[in-house]
Amino acid sequence: MVVLDSPRGAQGDSASARETAAAYLTQHCPWADFDAVLLVVSELVTNAVRHTSGWWRLRLRAGQGRLVIEMDDSSPDPPVAREPDFSGGGGFGWHMVMRLAGQVEVHRLPEGKRVSATWLRPAGV
Repeated sequence: MVVLDSPRGAQGDSASARETAAAYLTQHCPWADFDAVLLVVSELVTNAVRHTSGWWRLRLRAGQGRLVIEMDDSSPDPPVAREPDFSGGGGFGWHMVMRLAGQVEVHRLPEGKRVSATWLRPAGV
């Protein structure tokens, strides 16, 4: 498992989260769709930075034929699918997360929420 916390005094950026995820995938999940996983990681971090005012924590773990990405953040509000705004107003991220991950769950935490995205290892790989 690897854990990445938002930098102290700043909300961080998705580039370091993607780099961390890419290194983890290379070592532990070569079967995973790198582009899909890295896009989900980027979207989850970006959503935490844009829609919360506090900390976030990204966890990646692999085992028993699955990859799980968990994003905890300080907001108790679940992600909301919005109508995409083609003039630059966003609304695409949550739709992409839901489409790219095999399973997505949102759970409340005592100090925020956890979004979990799971991929299963394809049969025969």
